[in-house]
Amino acid sequence: MKLRKVTAASATVFALALTVTACGGGDSDNESSSGGGKDKITIGIKFDQPGLGQKTPQGYEGFDVDVATYVAKKLGYEENQIEWKESKSADRETMLQRGDVDFIAATYSITPERQEKVDFAGPYLLAHQDVLLRADDDEIKSPEDLNDARLCSVTGSTSAQNVKEKLAPKAQLQNYPTYSACLTGLQNGAIDALTTDDSILAGYASQSQFKGKFKLGGFKMTNENYGIGVKKGSDLKDKINKALEEMVADGSWDTAVKENFGPANYKNEPAPKIGDIKS
Repeated sequence: MKLRKVTAASATVFALALTVTACGGGDSDNESSSGGGKDKITIGIKFDQPGLGQKTPQGYEGFDVDVATYVAKKLGYEENQIEWKESKSADRETMLQRGDVDFIAATYSITPERQEKVDFAGPYLLAHQDVLLRADDDEIKSPEDLNDARLCSVTGSTSAQNVKEKLAPKAQLQNYPTYSACLTGLQNGAIDALTTDDSILAGYASQSQFKGKFKLGGFKMTNENYGIGVKKGSDLKDKINKALEEMVADGSWDTAVKENFGPANYKNEPAPKIGDIKS
């Protein structure tokens, strides 16, 4: 009986040791000497936006990806510690509120409605709403010409609604799940125009397989202030703002713009100042 008691006690000690090792040891999955005590950071981006956020066989690329990678490094994370998550327009607030991601850099325009639900660092890019048309389209020459046109944007985006409410009330809105789906519809004639930010449209139009097939309207209908979304009240906001300022100051922002938008001859606005939101 005495031997059984000793054995049971030893087994208990051994089990406790295993539990401590699994939950809080020096090589745990949740702790690291870098990255503020975590061994990874989860960042939301778009997966289907050439020039901004795109998943490719080689990895992830685009301006938003470069900005997010720079910010993550300033927060203490190397590139191999980043977990990328697809953040569709309709899902962004929910993903932040649930804690699915640490921050989102996904052509995320700062608006009063969104600021009620999440916080934003930035802005880090000023874009403008425009339309993408078929290259042979000679009928749509101004925003007013979008009346009665089949106008596509993605579910959860404000772009198409802006056009209908302010510029072309008779526009026929078509909501598709992704910009890629809108582009297919534009190519095959199911829709007449794709509307979103000029930076996004320029990325699509510059792809080799679409060369000569599409054109930008050049309307500059709105100002779109891209911010980095974080959970409401998160202390990451100030840290990200500091990183964005450093990115501009050391020239990395300009380099990212040229590398990602240069092929489309996209004429970007200068880097915005933190907190300077253009209405």
